[in-house]
Amino acid sequence: MKYFLLIVLLQLSIKSQSQNEFNSLDMSVTKSDLEINTFSKDSTANAIMLFESGKSYLDKNNFMLKTEVSKKLKILNRQGFGKAEINIYLYKNGSKKEKISNISATTYNLENNSVTKSQLDLKQVFEEKYNDNYTIIKFTFPNLKENSVITYSYTLESPFMYKYKDWYFQDDIPKLYSEYRASIPANYDYHIKLVGFLKLDVNDARIENNCLEIGNGASAGCVNYTYAMKDIPAFVEEDFMTTKLNYLARVEYELKTFKGFDGSVNHYTKSWKTVDSELKTDKNIGRQLSRNGIVKDLLDASIVNEPDPLNKARAIYSFVQKTYTWNNKYDIFNDVSVNNLIDTKSGNVSEINMLLHNLLDENGFDVKPVLLSTRNNGFVTKVYPVLSDFNYLIVQATIDGNSYLLDATDDYLSFGELPPRCLNQDGRLLDFRNGSSWIDIKLENTYSVMYRSDLSLNIDGILKGNVEKKSTGYQALPLKKAYFENKQAYIEGLNDKTEDLSIMDYFTSIEDKTDFEFKENFTIQQKMEFIGDNIYLNPFIFKFFAENVFKLQERTYPIDFGYKDSYTFAMKLTIDEGLEVLDQPKESTLKLPNNKGSIIFTSKIENNVMLLYFKLAFNDSLYNPEYYSSIKEFMGNAVDIQNNSLLVLKKK
Repeated sequence: MKYFLLIVLLQLSIKSQSQNEFNSLDMSVTKSDLEINTFSKDSTANAIMLFESGKSYLDKNNFMLKTEVSKKLKILNRQGFGKAEINIYLYKNGSKKEKISNISATTYNLENNSVTKSQLDLKQVFEEKYNDNYTIIKFTFPNLKENSVITYSYTLESPFMYKYKDWYFQDDIPKLYSEYRASIPANYDYHIKLVGFLKLDVNDARIENNCLEIGNGASAGCVNYTYAMKDIPAFVEEDFMTTKLNYLARVEYELKTFKGFDGSVNHYTKSWKTVDSELKTDKNIGRQLSRNGIVKDLLDASIVNEPDPLNKARAIYSFVQKTYTWNNKYDIFNDVSVNNLIDTKSGNVSEINMLLHNLLDENGFDVKPVLLSTRNNGFVTKVYPVLSDFNYLIVQATIDGNSYLLDATDDYLSFGELPPRCLNQDGRLLDFRNGSSWIDIKLENTYSVMYRSDLSLNIDGILKGNVEKKSTGYQALPLKKAYFENKQAYIEGLNDKTEDLSIMDYFTSIEDKTDFEFKENFTIQQKMEFIGDNIYLNPFIFKFFAENVFKLQERTYPIDFGYKDSYTFAMKLTIDEGLEVLDQPKESTLKLPNNKGSIIFTSKIENNVMLLYFKLAFNDSLYNPEYYSSIKEFMGNAVDIQNNSLLVLKKK
């Protein structure tokens, strides 16, 4: 009897558990799928992908690449309704184009404790042009409500085997299960790339003999791949990241070679040696880089005759920077003309930096172009050449054994600085004599913001004194741009950012937009309020961070600042002898693991003078996801020190 009761209890427990979980095993919609209206693992989720599968294979009858897609989603609230608006992009190139068939879509609801189904009318499926290479198939679901479950499926047919179907496991909503199966004939050889930091739960490959046959008796085997992930967190964008395409978990394909049944071999992925040779003679790259004849008379004699190599290079850089205007276009492989730039004084990235290259080369400098991808464009593929990954061109100049990366498109950059958009880890240095190579687009300098203040607090609670602020490099860049674009508005804006604090006698010694440092001096005055007999003074009259920007429970992608930085706040406060200190800010010292960052905060009072010092330093520019919880706590402490440090005084 005891054993019988135990079995009954176990069965009831299993049944109860299954009734309180989503079905993530297949496309069937259970009553539990409709009844559950929350997702405990992510309380912010508006919708959940309960199950999705994809299957790609080469059709034996028409040799088209077919992909069968099936998806099941739970709509938790009205904010999730956007996930029921389906857009499917179809690629076309000339007369060849992708097609879609077998569209099916159903909305499931729970009404009066019964499951109801509403089927999509195929007349409500629309097609529209997106651009020259894509059309969009669009449809929405009927009878959509909060807590609906929607399912849809379709078959995509493509004549482009070189564009084997990518599969995204991650999206901006959580997914319980995502599976992709790919059957690839042996005569197609692809580079297969797994992107992102999430790990596969299933990664299997099996050989199937004679999966593909043609009329003359020739056949080929296939490798059947199965990839799957479970419990995939939503990808939520946060500050200090490059484009999300760098991190979304997915599998991608790049056709390397195709072997025909007649013995022919077509190579689609080239070697860097081949690419270098092609770029050397390319009309938009190599030919433009060798057009030194048209630049011979552009420079003044004072620049040409400058004896110091570094000063001469700086002068050439400044000439290009100030004479030619960037038109905000990249177009590095499209209609590049240095000659047109010289005539019109305006051009794209390639034209401006190739002109810089040619002027430096003409004047005897060791200079080479560098291809890279901007932060918004994504990382470049390093295993094999993919020229479409690159969207930007800069210059490397080697002077007295030191290498400088140069970009003359920004009026505010110092010599040797790159625009922040270029800080994206890797670049390809083009050397048409010795072969191209990878270089790190990584900065060794630390860029800083520093406040130094010498203040006094009198018996009436008037706080006043002098403040010096110094910003360097990338920290100075946005400030310089705001200041030079409208000096009066910039100064007025300083007052707007500080409550009850007056800023006067503003002065800056900066004369040139390209100065590395931006130094500011001003006086401040503030009337402190007495609460009872006490004054509560937060010494951080200027704060570096209003709040902790790191708020996610978990971040599956790196923190990428682009450069190392530090923040320093130093204050000398002379306190009126008629005031007594009741309490002062608490000192603290914190460090990130492996000495990747530190916070130092000290506060000392002696002879009615308080010396306060705060420094936050990030010793690296890039932190892997495992550092996220530490950095989140680290920044939280930094914000807390700024917001909640108090000096408490009263009149004696």
